[in-house]
Amino acid sequence: MSNPTIIDDLISRLPIEPIPARVVQIGAHWTVVCSRHCGLATTIHSDKPHDHEMVVRDAGRLHTKSAQELALLARSENTMEAGIGIAAINSLLDVNEQDAVEINASEVLMKQGAGKNVALVGHFPFIPRVRTVTKNLWVLEQHPGEDEHPALSAAEFIPQADVVALTGSALINHTLDNLLSLCRPEALVLILGPSTPLSAVMFDHGATIIAGSRVVDETAVLHATGQGANFRQVTGVRLLAFTRPGVSLR
Repeated sequence: MSNPTIIDDLISRLPIEPIPARVVQIGAHWTVVCSRHCGLATTIHSDKPHDHEMVVRDAGRLHTKSAQELALLARSENTMEAGIGIAAINSLLDVNEQDAVEINASEVLMKQGAGKNVALVGHFPFIPRVRTVTKNLWVLEQHPGEDEHPALSAAEFIPQADVVALTGSALINHTLDNLLSLCRPEALVLILGPSTPLSAVMFDHGATIIAGSRVVDETAVLHATGQGANFRQVTGVRLLAFTRPGVSLR
C-alpha cells in the first residue's frame, strides 16, 4: 500500500462535523472558500482559453455544500477544482497564532539562504533580492523565464540544495509530494505562499518551515480577489510562519 499523500493526511484531520461553505469564489489569481475561516488558494487555469474540459462540477451550487465536501476536490486532476479543495481545507484549519512569527516568507528565505545553495520552485517577485545573498539560486518554473529552469529539472537541482523553497500551490497540481521526496534529509525545507496549509501535517511530510497567510478581514479579501487582485494588492491578511519543533525563527 502506498503512503498517504499530504492531501490525504490533511483531509483525514479535518473536523468531522460538517461545516457549511458560506462563500466559494474563483478569482483571476486567487480562489477563496469561507467556512469556519476564510481560506485561500492559487487559481490555476488551463493554458487553453475556454477549455471545455476544465469544468468545475456543480458550479453555482458549491456554496450549498459543506467545506469538508469541497475539501475532497483537492484530489481532483482539474486544477480549478483542486484549488477550491485546498482553499476549503485552509478555511477549516484552526491556527494557534501564538506559535507563529508574523514575517514575510521572503525575509525567511533571505536569512536562511544567505551564502547557500537554494532551490526555489515557483515564480515570486522577491527572486532578484534573494539572488543577491545566495551562493546559487536555482529557480524552477513550469514556464521558465530568464535565469530560470524548467520544472522537469527538479531532480537535478533540489538534491544539491541546502535550502529548498516550495510553493504551496504545488499541492494544487499534485507535485508537492514528489518535490519533497527530492530534498536531502539535512536540507532546510520552506513551503510558502497563501495556498500553504498552516498545519502540522506539513511537518510530518518534511517541511521545516511553513509560511502562509491568515485572513483577518474577509470582506476586504473577497472584494480584492473577486476584482482580479494579485496577492500584493490583497489587504486583510496576516503573513505567518511556523516552524517544526526545535527550529526557531526568532
